[in-house]
Amino acid sequence: MIRRAIVIVLVLALGAALLWWLTRVEPLTVSLTEVGYGKVVASVANTRAGTVEACKRTRLSPISGGRITYLGVKKGDRVKKGEILLRLWNEDLQAQSNVALAQVESAKKRIGEACAMADNAEHEAARMAKLREKGFVSTGLEEKARFEAQSRRAACDTVRAEVNQAQARVKLSRVEQGRTVLVAPFDGTIADIVGELGEYTTPSPPGVATPPAIDLIDDSCLYIVAPMDEVDAPKVVVDQPARITLDALPGKVLAGHVKRVAPYVVAVEKQSRTVDVEVSLDQPPPPGQLLVGYSADVEIMLDVRDNVLRIPTSAIIDGNKVLRYKPETRRLEQRTIKIGLSNWEFVEVLDGLAQGDRIATSLEHEGVRAGVLVQPDK
Repeated sequence: MIRRAIVIVLVLALGAALLWWLTRVEPLTVSLTEVGYGKVVASVANTRAGTVEACKRTRLSPISGGRITYLGVKKGDRVKKGEILLRLWNEDLQAQSNVALAQVESAKKRIGEACAMADNAEHEAARMAKLREKGFVSTGLEEKARFEAQSRRAACDTVRAEVNQAQARVKLSRVEQGRTVLVAPFDGTIADIVGELGEYTTPSPPGVATPPAIDLIDDSCLYIVAPMDEVDAPKVVVDQPARITLDALPGKVLAGHVKRVAPYVVAVEKQSRTVDVEVSLDQPPPPGQLLVGYSADVEIMLDVRDNVLRIPTSAIIDGNKVLRYKPETRRLEQRTIKIGLSNWEFVEVLDGLAQGDRIATSLEHEGVRAGVLVQPDK
């Protein structure tokens, strides 16, 4: 009987062990992060890609249409202020200018003759007036001399007016020629040219968008234009520090500051309403590294706190809760925390956690919840 009882007990024990083995709970492997101190930056970022822009950029087109007879630049050329970039056919205007110059010279020569005769007539009229006072000449002769002097002086003034008119025609002709010439308004780089030598170009009529003849940019001064969500825009003010990243310069962060916040909201179809924010570069990269038109992302720092208790933002669930690891039970417990500053990377913890606590960060794994048995992945 005793032996049989022992056998039964052993069988029951083995069965219980086997049942425990088959029904045992395997711990989940989770990633844990230790709560510690560090910097937390409250920031906002653009909702769509920003763009590198030039402080000076002009799209030049001639005021009047015509055939291109001179094209002194090509794409990529650097030009100086005042340099002639393009000239249209204007030989007719040059001929008119030459005629006006000849008229000026002719009128100037007639001035000497007409005004000398006026001076002589005035002297004669004065002499006749003295002779009439002495009774040597009649009043009629004195009046005739006086009228002759007035006529000669009027002729002199007329010739002077003709000179002024001719000079005005010269200026007008030069203005008309200026309508056929494109001159660089500032130092810069030729970004684009529309038209070739001998082709006909026309200005843009009102309300019709046509490509400019020459696109000139000054790449010595660049800034970033980034659209911010209308909810974040009120937090942004001039001179706030910013960090700029570009796909074209991977791994490089450029420092900048806010120089302007647009005073209006832009409504883009099928997208949220945004406010354009302009950010200047504190230390621009060397010329050629940063090109106008590059896409850029901007993060504007609203507030910075150093040496505060912080946790990764990805560890928060339901707004202000985390899963704390209890080493004595190897299980996760849910903790409600009070948060301060936050961004997409870190959150400041004001209450609910202590330095050295370990919290779960692999929340995307299935089964990770409060009360579950876990095993740290390292």
